[in-house]
Amino acid sequence: MHGSWSERNLWDERIWLIEEEWLQRARIEQYLLGTQPATWLLVGGRGAGKTRLGAEWVNSMVRGFSPFALGKHCHIALVGETLGDVREVMIEGPSGIVTISRHDRPRFEASRRRLVWENGAVAQIFSSEDPESLRGPQFEVAWCDELGKWKNAEDCFDMLQFGLRLGERPQQLITTTPRPTRLLKRLLADPAVLLTRMRTADNAGNLAEGFLHMVEQRYGGTRLGRQELDGEMIEDREDALWSRAALEDARLDVAPELQRIVVAVDPPASSHKSSDACGIVAAGLDTDGMVIVLADASLKAARPQVWAGAAVALFHSLQADCLVAEVNQGGDMVTAVIGAADPAVPVKAVRARRGKWLRAEPVAMLYQQGKVRHAGRFPELEDEMCDFGPNGLSNGRSPDRLDALVWAINELMPERSARPRIRDFL
Repeated sequence: MHGSWSERNLWDERIWLIEEEWLQRARIEQYLLGTQPATWLLVGGRGAGKTRLGAEWVNSMVRGFSPFALGKHCHIALVGETLGDVREVMIEGPSGIVTISRHDRPRFEASRRRLVWENGAVAQIFSSEDPESLRGPQFEVAWCDELGKWKNAEDCFDMLQFGLRLGERPQQLITTTPRPTRLLKRLLADPAVLLTRMRTADNAGNLAEGFLHMVEQRYGGTRLGRQELDGEMIEDREDALWSRAALEDARLDVAPELQRIVVAVDPPASSHKSSDACGIVAAGLDTDGMVIVLADASLKAARPQVWAGAAVALFHSLQADCLVAEVNQGGDMVTAVIGAADPAVPVKAVRARRGKWLRAEPVAMLYQQGKVRHAGRFPELEDEMCDFGPNGLSNGRSPDRLDALVWAINELMPERSARPRIRDFL
């Protein structure tokens, strides 16, 4: 390469900077390509890379999206649950702004509660404990971390919105583990907010060896695991027949010896992509008269031959005694398609004569009485159970997994589960 020593040295330094760029190593969901939303909400599990993304995002704003450009955004707000969290996590933590800065590292002025870059960019730090501190300052950019933990969440967030008024197009990034707070649900429902989700497992290459295996073994499928590892918003519906806490209390690690096993099928009316799922649930009765839920093999938008084959396969794998099938939608077709899959499987056709709520209510009472246990975790089935109220599921879909569960328990405990709750009338 021609040129002076200083020119070659500058060129080598620039090559090194480009090779070290975040874009070279970031996962696709950690980098915005072709879009710059006013509000970017990133919901993720623990260790999914949220803090690193936030720190790199702030640095990219300071540098004007280029290692060689002067700062484009000079007024930044960093907001966390407490001032200590902002400093220990967002600024000086292992993935904080100062730690990951490979060049143009900012200096932290603790007495003035701010970060300062050589190009003049300044980031002020704020706490959700003091929303009033956001009254007055103004910004072009804001990074809000762990919004689900904020103490005065709505007051603090609203004050920040009034301060985002500098530049041509103010922007804010929100990184958080999901919690069913009113503010977070409001943002999730806002069509103007760009939502990105990340799981802990997505960042496995940057986590300690053995960590992911340990937490998945211990928490996988649990409410805590789905929230903290998968980044899912988990909440109970107030008027639902079941609660997640009650289902956790009904959990068994291993199914006991069973004297009878049934597989119940709630088939869909059609097999289009938008069709309801086919509910396929297996349960057994132990020697003490306890119902044990064994499996949820439900399928989405499956053709009759597919769901029938899945139901028959589950029947044989569990060495079940009977396959219970609701025939309200398909009539003789339901039993015929199961017979085509295996004519030797005994099929009991059942027909619903009461609404879904009335059928499910006495089954829920059996759970309350400790008469039903779950041998394992069935996230999608349990989601339906905890979201099923008097007017059905909150999304308007059919509770097909729950219907199959109700049919299975009705078959195993017909005298206990078939009776609707007796109501007192004044």
